[in-house]
Amino acid sequence: MTEPPPDIAIGAVDLHKTYTSPRGDVPAVQGIDLDVRQGEFFGLLGPNGAGKSTTIGMLTTLVVPTSGSARVCGFDVEKQPVEVKRRIGMVSQNNTLDNDLTAFENLEFRGRYFGMSARDARRRAEELLELFNLTDRREGNPFEMSGGQAKRLMIGRALVHRPEVLFLDEPTAGLDPQTRVNLWKILRELQKAGQTIVLTTHYMEEAEALCDRVAVVDHGKILASGTVEELKGSAGAETVLTVAYDGSVPDLGGLRERDGISKVELSGNQVRVFAHEADGLLGELVALGTSAGVSVTDASQLRPSLETVFLTLTGREYRE
Repeated sequence: MTEPPPDIAIGAVDLHKTYTSPRGDVPAVQGIDLDVRQGEFFGLLGPNGAGKSTTIGMLTTLVVPTSGSARVCGFDVEKQPVEVKRRIGMVSQNNTLDNDLTAFENLEFRGRYFGMSARDARRRAEELLELFNLTDRREGNPFEMSGGQAKRLMIGRALVHRPEVLFLDEPTAGLDPQTRVNLWKILRELQKAGQTIVLTTHYMEEAEALCDRVAVVDHGKILASGTVEELKGSAGAETVLTVAYDGSVPDLGGLRERDGISKVELSGNQVRVFAHEADGLLGELVALGTSAGVSVTDASQLRPSLETVFLTLTGREYRE
């Protein structure tokens, strides 16, 4: 692999990972290329099972690639895994805190693990407890904490040794909306301070709220990447209107050829219309149904967003 430019924190070329099972080979990642700049907040967005966690696993040396190559902080993930591990912090989906230790000890012991003196490790632990608003939980054990508190402690632990890159794998999964928003605020502040962050998420609004750039992943492949605005532009930035009838979809007349409508899809008793201008369209679809003797049983309208980008790219509903 060619040495990446000095401002590139992560460079991956044609990464593949195939798992072997009794039923045969299972491709999890199929040729992913990535570049993440220093100080960037980069998101891997996709449904569960898309290959996001496997990609993160390869970049953090936990999963060995089947083929392809990757460098993190200038070091090869396969040939120099120890050097990579020294420069990254990782927060997994599952709670990996030590329940036999207090919050303070979880942080202190991580510092000692990375070679800090006892004094520096204690000082760093106190800094992080304050940063993540966990000072009052200092002597508490992780099993006594709420989900949001435990997640904050996990992120703090990953930052003990001041890593160059912080990896977050579905960091807000299972958290209530208010806790999720509070965690977003902390992550934004970390990036403002210069932290490079790579996030995997299946929450569209999370990627839009946090990420400088996003790669949309599904079936182990990157479907599109860029800023949110670039993705909206490249995918058409259309409104997607979905209408279901209690009978057959009525004759849509000249709807398919109308200016501003790029695509009309039929599936059973449902029609999905991709339009640059959707004003009045729902009323027209209701009227067409009434004329044909069928009624609308459900309707939804998605304004231009990452979700409509996903729909446009894949032609189907976003899977959780």
